[in-house]
Amino acid sequence: MRSNLYETDFYAWTLEQSKLLKNSDFESLDIVNLVEEIESLGKQQRQELRNRLGVLIGHILKWDYQPERRSKSWRATIREQRREVLQLLQENPSLKPYLEEAIAFAYESGLDLVVRETPLDYSDLPENCAYTPEQLFDPEFPSGINS
Repeated sequence: MRSNLYETDFYAWTLEQSKLLKNSDFESLDIVNLVEEIESLGKQQRQELRNRLGVLIGHILKWDYQPERRSKSWRATIREQRREVLQLLQENPSLKPYLEEAIAFAYESGLDLVVRETPLDYSDLPENCAYTPEQLFDPEFPSGINS
């Protein structure tokens, strides 16, 4: 095993590690970097959850705070992000205990999205997320979403 392959050609490193695992050549594995990468994969799932929740919350805020500007695009984004978050949680049930914390972090991103994309400012919006997980995943929420 070439010890610096991890730093010089990550893709080749992954192929090599996969081959070593398939061949049960455990002694040749790059254990230190494998552990790091496996931990990183878990962190990516948490980040994916926060990112999708941020977009979902941001669009629900836009829907609630700018009823005169509601659009098919906002409706579709809410539906899409809701579906993607639910699928992520279904595929990774161990993320469920992290959901409330993820919502709190995601709310900040949702606020940034609203401020960036609308005339609203931070002072126009609640400081903390007022939406419950049940509301976020309710296909009938927010009001008027299916009209």
